[in-house]
Amino acid sequence: MFELKKSGDKFHFVLKAANGQVILSSQMYASKASAMNGIESVKTNCGNDSMYEKKTAANGKFHFNVKSTNGQIIGSSQMYASESGVATGIESVKKNAPGASVKEVA
Repeated sequence: MFELKKSGDKFHFVLKAANGQVILSSQMYASKASAMNGIESVKTNCGNDSMYEKKTAANGKFHFNVKSTNGQIIGSSQMYASESGVATGIESVKKNAPGASVKEVA
């Protein structure tokens, strides 16, 4: 499920797995419409492996970004202890995003 949240005058979203764990967190968007476009982009493009950018943080942990077709980062994962955790996280986005509902939360 995508949860759409308003923070101040900006919007962002998270994608949660069935167990409630956050898989992906978005950037901040200036409008609700822009955040909804980000959600649609994730839903539409999450099956495309080229949309994922795997990264290693300075502390040695691993994470990934989901990018739009224009190369902008739409969302970022949590930090994982291993590269296999990143692979599992990406598979979770691919599995959960396409049919996920959108819920607005306070």
